[in-house]
Parts: sequence; structure tokens; C-alpha cells
Amino acid sequence: MKYVKLGRTGLTVSRIALGMMTYGTPQWRPWVLEEEASRTVVRHAVEQGINFFDTADMYSAGESEVLTGKFVREFCRREEVVIATKAYYPVSLAFKGGNSAAAKPDRVPNADGLSRKRLFHAVDESLQRLGTDYIDLWQIHRLDHDTPIEETMEALHDIVKSGKVRYIGASSMYAWQFAKAQQVARENRWTRFVSMQNHYNLAYREEEREMIPLCHDQGVGLIPWSPLARGFLAGNRKADDATAGQTSRAQTDDIAQKYYYGDSDFAIVQALTALAQARGLSNATLAYAWLLHKGITGPIVGASKTWQIDQAVAALDVALTHEEMAQLEAPYRPHPILGHV
Repeated sequence: MKYVKLGRTGLTVSRIALGMMTYGTPQWRPWVLEEEASRTVVRHAVEQGINFFDTADMYSAGESEVLTGKFVREFCRREEVVIATKAYYPVSLAFKGGNSAAAKPDRVPNADGLSRKRLFHAVDESLQRLGTDYIDLWQIHRLDHDTPIEETMEALHDIVKSGKVRYIGASSMYAWQFAKAQQVARENRWTRFVSMQNHYNLAYREEEREMIPLCHDQGVGLIPWSPLARGFLAGNRKADDATAGQTSRAQTDDIAQKYYYGDSDFAIVQALTALAQARGLSNATLAYAWLLHKGITGPIVGASKTWQIDQAVAALDVALTHEEMAQLEAPYRPHPILGHV
């Protein structure tokens, strides 16, 4: 395993982060692994040197946080690992995520968002589920358009100063929104975000326009989600059935149905597959390697099997030439913005 500082902080994280959304209860989503099946995968990740675990309060309505805390206590020394979690969405088995009516339960007052009331409640609930005294990296899962950013940033600052949270991070939003939040914090001498968890992979590169250059300039760590484009880059989908896949998750995840892949996207997979075969690598390992060459801290890797962990870790030793990077990037065409809501 290789390790790096998260942005300009002194926090050391593995260059592969384990996404914990896969572990919890299938009552939330049918592809989620329960405790015993999860334990094998997480143990293997720890054995490979991964010390960075990313979850959220909404995943499996909190059960993912419960398992994250349990596995950290079983396999790790707390002071050596980094637990990242998030707040914004409602914590309910009825909430699946996405924009469809079925994905959103009837709204309960103060049960979601980034108000001061919501954040102070959410951090205590996450700490209890995780079974820890502090959260290393607490992230806003999305931007709350119904709460003034000043209220959110001051509340986050106060929570950091209380000792419940060490660092704060943000997730998908427009670059100007992120810059505004950082400026509000700077002007008021409040805690600023040290990381951005954004939607970024070989098939979705819109973040290269503004967000990634902003984060590079400001020393903000980048920990992108969906590094394999929800499995699309693995090469198991056909052009005549672009929204489906072979896995249970691909076939049942309502969010995944938003991500339509067209001809140019399949050209990316073809280029990826050709180079992977020439290099004797899996598509996944090569896709991760491409990301690691793009100035990010490390991708958030979802894994339901141990060999998927191995494919991600193998990317750390893959060196790509400028010509190979250009070969992978050439088929890309602009996409609509996806992932900010």
C-alpha cells in the first residue's frame, strides 16, 4: 500500500479508500452485503493496508456506520485509521437516493439538510452508531440550497472545535459553490473543507473543467466516487443495453439508471479494454491507475468481493506513459452534469 497526506493536512490516508456503502442491510438495497459477508471483504482490505474507510449516515439507514465502527474495532487500531462519514440525506430505509418519487419518502421536518439543528443531531447519531469518540473526516453529502451557507459553515466549525470531528470535507457540487463555502469560512476564520469527494472517472470527466483545478490550486484533497462509473468501465455492458449490467447492483440500483452511456462512452471502454489486454491488466486496475495519475488523493472503491480489492491495489504499481494516457482519454466527449443532487 502507498500512503499520502489528505490535501494540505497532516492526515495520512491510503491511496485506496474503501467505500462502505456496500455493507449494511439488503433491506435498504438488495445488493448490500450483511455483516458476515462484509467482514471477509473488509478484513482483506485492511490486510492490504487500506486505512481509509468512507461511509455515510444514510447508507443502509445507519447500519453501514454500525458495521464500519465494528470492523475498525475488530481489525484496526483506532489511532491508525481514518473514518470518513457524511450527513445531508435523511436516515431512513425508505430513502434510496436519486430523483425518482419512489426514492424520496415524505419529508420529515429537520430530518435532512445542513441546518445547525440537523448537523448537531447528525454528528451525535453518527458517533453513536460508529462507536467512536470522534470522526476523522466529516463530509457534507450534498449542498443544502435551503440553508444559508454561513449557518452550515459555522455549525461545522463549532463541531470541529467541540472535538467531535477532526476535519471536514464536501461532496459533489459546482466549483463556484465550493469556492463560496471556502471563502465564507476564510472570512469568518471558521474551519475550511480539506477534501472534495466528487464524481470523476474515465467516462465522466466534467470535473476537470473547474472543480479539480480549483482543488489543486487550493490544496484540497480529491477522493472521487464511482471510479469505475458504477461498473461500466469493467466492460460488462453492451451498447444495446447501456443502462443494465450483469451485477445485482447494476440491475436494481435506481440511481444507476440515470447514468446513460452512449457511443463515445463505449469507445472509451474499447480503448480501455485494448490497453488493458496489451498490458496484461484488468479493466478495473487500468481505470484506477488512470485516476491515480490525475492528481487525486485516492478513489473511493466499492467492493463486494476480495478480488475487487486486489484489482484496486494493483493499480498503485501501474505506470502509464503520456501516450497511454492520451490513448485512454481521446474518445471522451462532453457529458451533462451528473451527481450534484
